[in-house]
Parts: sequence; C-alpha cells; structure tokens
Amino acid sequence: MAKSRIQGIDIKGVISAVPSRMFDNLKDASGFTEDEVRKVVGMAGVKSRRMAGESVCSSDLCQAAAEALLDKIGWERDSVDALIMVTQSPDYLLPSTACLLQTKLGLPDTCAAFDVGLGCSGYPYGLWLGALMISGGGIKRALLLHGETPARFADESDRSVSLLFGDAGSATALEMGAPEGADPWSFVLHTDGSGYEDLIIRGGGFRERFPKDPRKYCVEMNGANIFNFSIKRVPTVIQDTLELAGLKKEDVDYYILHQSNQFIMRHLTKKLGIPEAKVPLTLGDYGNTGGPSIPLTITQGGLDRPTGRPLTLMLVGYGVGLSWGSALVRLAPEAALGQVEFDNRC
Repeated sequence: MAKSRIQGIDIKGVISAVPSRMFDNLKDASGFTEDEVRKVVGMAGVKSRRMAGESVCSSDLCQAAAEALLDKIGWERDSVDALIMVTQSPDYLLPSTACLLQTKLGLPDTCAAFDVGLGCSGYPYGLWLGALMISGGGIKRALLLHGETPARFADESDRSVSLLFGDAGSATALEMGAPEGADPWSFVLHTDGSGYEDLIIRGGGFRERFPKDPRKYCVEMNGANIFNFSIKRVPTVIQDTLELAGLKKEDVDYYILHQSNQFIMRHLTKKLGIPEAKVPLTLGDYGNTGGPSIPLTITQGGLDRPTGRPLTLMLVGYGVGLSWGSALVRLAPEAALGQVEFDNRC
C-alpha cells in the first residue's frame, strides 16, 4: 500500500467530454428480450449511454475537454509543463497517446508527456502522479487527461457488459498553489494483480497478438469476483484515507466513486453509512465509462458548491488490474467545471 500526503496543489478546473450519440438501453438495445434488458437496466442502473463512433478515440474526447478547459481557465499553451494521459484504450500500441495530444493541443516541446495504462483506478493515480511532479519542483502546471472508449470493446452479445459501458474523456488542470495554509491532499493506492483475469481483453497485445476467436478482442468480466472485490476493498481504502487525513467521514462533502454498477454503489453506500446525497450518480445517463467516470461525476453530478469555501472530495477508483485507490482533495469554489459534447461526425 502506498500512502502520500502532498501539500500545495490546486485544481484549477475539470472538464468532461462525451460523444454526442446517445444510446437508450430500453429503446435501442437489440439481441435481448425486453424482459432481459429491463432486468439488466434495473440491476446495473444504466438507462442510457454515450457511445463514440468507429473513428473516435479516447484522445479525441480528451482533446475536446482539454481545449475547452485551457480556454476557460485562460492558460497559455506554452505554460503547460506536463501532460499525463491515463487510458487503456490508446490510439496505437505505439507511439504513446500523450505524444499525439501534445502536438494536437499545441503544447511546447518542453512539456513532459506520457501515458499511464490504468483503467478504473486511473484518476486517483493520475492525480497522485501530477501532484508529485508539481510538489517535486520544476513543474508548475500539469494537464491530467483521462479517457476511455469501453463501449467499443464490449461484445454486443455478452449480457454482462453490452448494456453497461459508455465512452468519455476528461481534462483536469493542476497548478502549484500556496505551499502553506491549505490542507494537504491524501492518497492511498493498492494493487492485487492476482485478479487480472477478472476484467481482461485477451487479444491484441503481445501475449496473444492475433487470436482466431474474435471474442478475444472484447472485454471479459467475472461479475461475481468484481462485486466481491469492490465491497471488500472500497470501504477499507476510504477509511484508511480518512485516517491518513485526520478526518471523519462526516467531514467529506462528497464521495465520488467510480460509476461501476448501481447495485455495487448502493451496497457500498449502505455499508459505509454515508447519506446517498453525498454519493452522486451519473451512471444512469452515461453508463460505466471506466476511470473517467470520476471526473465526469465531478462535472455532472450536481455538486452543491457553497460560496467561499472549498469542497472536500473523496475520489475512489476501483476495478481492472485489480487496482484501486483514493484521493482526498479540495476543490476551490473558483475552480472551473463543465462539459462538452464531441460530434461523432468529426
């Protein structure tokens, strides 16, 4: 377990991006009976999803989010010192997607840019990396991009995943803040690779480059194992983070959980003894978008932002890897939030 407290980092803004195409599970789903669809929707809680077109990648969604964010907060492109791209649906095996985005966004060649291959836990990990880079000196501004297109690697005939996933991208602007005064951010990060087969795409990598079975290019999920993992690990990581920060659960304004599955999230909320109003849900309108579901929920979860004080947010990602982590951060009242739609025809 990695634990960190990092001082002097500000979130200047978060923008999410979703494809313009909306897929209504109850109206548009095919291949299943109406009763089957209603059961899946009732359990998972996904009524509609945003789905990227065949030519749309996670980088396109992240670029749209980043362009909007840079314009909104007024950052000059040459002031960005680092770009972190978190994704498990890259444009290519090589080069890294971060390199593509560095040039597409017009960032300077002095900008450090790299990919992080994490999924559901990627947002807390990305914040941790960005905060460490800034706190270490030499970097004052960083863009954290997190995008996934999981709807494109779901087998439409697989009931366990075909009605669950949506696509999204995000951009978060991190900046060096006052070294003293503000409360440090707290991070707790975990990995258990023994569960790597519980969420996996077997084909396409170098372990199995060109499998004959086309289903191996689609995601496989062991739902029972993922459920057991989630209800066992998430409450503990939240409690460990609260203890590290010296806070009680009542001190947190919102618990922004990875939007995995309605049944899992309600079970976690009840087990943690947290009011449902403190656990915003965006799953019903956007589906499970993987790791980007956390910044998506920050922008679209209807957070009440009182004037004059920051929000204390517990951000928790968990899933593929198996990997899980938390970030307890402060969101200033002046931080920019928003969402853009990406035209699938682009």
